[in-house]
Amino acid sequence: MLNGAQLDRVLQPMIQDYLARNQAARVVQQALDAIGVGLFPLIDHLAIRTTHIDRRAQEFVDLGYVYTETLEYSDWWAKVYRLPGYPALFVDQGYDDERGRTSVIPRWVAKFGDRGLHHAAVRVEDIDLTMDKLGAKGVRFAGEIIGSRGSTLRQIFTVPETVDGEPFSVLELTERHAGYQGFSPPQADSLMRSTIGR
Repeated sequence: MLNGAQLDRVLQPMIQDYLARNQAARVVQQALDAIGVGLFPLIDHLAIRTTHIDRRAQEFVDLGYVYTETLEYSDWWAKVYRLPGYPALFVDQGYDDERGRTSVIPRWVAKFGDRGLHHAAVRVEDIDLTMDKLGAKGVRFAGEIIGSRGSTLRQIFTVPETVDGEPFSVLELTERHAGYQGFSPPQADSLMRSTIGR
């Protein structure tokens, strides 16, 4: 059963902690605050890394989120949960078997835990224009835009913020068209790899 007030009490501190430790996200938030919009209405999805998806997602399922899909990659996998009126929740982990040996997720979770956000994705109208504007404010991006111009989904991560010299969080820009609300496995994997080794 949905308890919106309780869910807000769970999500707001996670977002505030993320903003406190991600400079690119703060740049976006400050610009939106200047015109009174705020960041939360524009968040497309939130991503949490964990070592056990179902256990970590249960808190959100108890608050009304519903599982909608599983995405599989070479060394990691994810489940997507949705609740109308809230950002999609993307929860990922490395495989527990030999396939997960090369995944960066278990090491990330060992260092940072799974109570906070790995990234928030902000939905934008024109990803190229947004990159130009944010770039002028010192925000740097990792790799190239994933997805071709005119496609239903285009995405890019910022260069990761670091904690103790380790990549911690990124901001994702997401451009969507034609009502597409899903996630593309090849694109998500390319995004993951765009920040490895930075």
